[in-house]
Amino acid sequence: MNRKSKTYKIILSGGGTGGHIYPAISIANELKSRFPNAEFLFVGASDKMEMEKVPQAGYKIEGLWISGMQRKLTFKNVSFPFKLISSLLKSRKILNVFKPDVAIGTGGFASGPLLQMAVSKKIPSLIQEQNSYPGITNKILGKKVNKICVAYDGLERFFPENKIIKTGNPVRQDLLRIDTKSIEAKDFFKLNHNKITLLVLGGSLGARRINQLIEEKLEFFQTQNVQIIWQCGKLYYNTYKQFNDSEYVQVHAFLDKMDMAYAAADIVISRAGAGSVSELCIVGKPVIFIPSPNVAEDHQTKNANAIVEKNGALLIKEDDLEVDFENMFSQLVNSQDKQQELRENIRKLALVNATKDIADEIEQLLNKVN
Repeated sequence: MNRKSKTYKIILSGGGTGGHIYPAISIANELKSRFPNAEFLFVGASDKMEMEKVPQAGYKIEGLWISGMQRKLTFKNVSFPFKLISSLLKSRKILNVFKPDVAIGTGGFASGPLLQMAVSKKIPSLIQEQNSYPGITNKILGKKVNKICVAYDGLERFFPENKIIKTGNPVRQDLLRIDTKSIEAKDFFKLNHNKITLLVLGGSLGARRINQLIEEKLEFFQTQNVQIIWQCGKLYYNTYKQFNDSEYVQVHAFLDKMDMAYAAADIVISRAGAGSVSELCIVGKPVIFIPSPNVAEDHQTKNANAIVEKNGALLIKEDDLEVDFENMFSQLVNSQDKQQELRENIRKLALVNATKDIADEIEQLLNKVN
């Protein structure tokens, strides 16, 4: 029987944020191209964005009543044990009905109960850890699953070394050839080819402090001959759309054509979510990371530092923006040597075949099933 005719059942779980959902969808798409007859089922948190995004991508999804433990004392923590028990029981039922050949987790609340029940039933299992510092769910699961695909060095501090495979994070394939699109991209956004283009990324919802910074520094950017593609997020668009200025500033709730946005950019200011960091390594533009301080275990600062330590990007903490931003930005804008150094070093960290390499590991697990 050849690969294309095999009828595997593949279950995937990951969600809560796009950083967990989109890698899972990318992995599913790669496996579907290899095994067109395979049957796929996603499991997510019933009130999170995966319940919308996964069906949009063409896959079935089941929801669990689950959420994370809050870091501060809150009433939500009272319900956590009940949610966990409910989710473990429902996960067991889903597995008994679907009977998957392999279980894949990409992090997030729902992947914990699902993968926990999968390993208890001895279903071959793999987790994909996007961050340089794993969350509690994947730390627990790492001891039990068969394989752990990671994007950063040094994760043997958290996981059994013999299970770790460094693959990188799945990213959009249209980012692999943006070097040839620079002129086309600047025309696409109707930009001035003689100005420096700054791309500002705060995630799909937006980043409040980054948006405040850009508003505060609009006049400063003009003095630096900078034009801005400003992705402010859908929560903030009504607040900032007034700053749309065809000569200097373009404000967007979100960007549909990320390949064009990256290709047009000379410098990028970004949060440091795992997916964004992986994309920026492939894109190879000078980056100033402004990590969110409001994520579990300060993941974003750790992600950014993994690049900064190899001289591949710059980092400013939110608390230091008032004092350090203008000086750091103007030094970068006015130094072609520094920009080139950052471009070369961040590209060295790119792992462009991540989705394929993760699928290879999953295929090895499936081959052991038959």
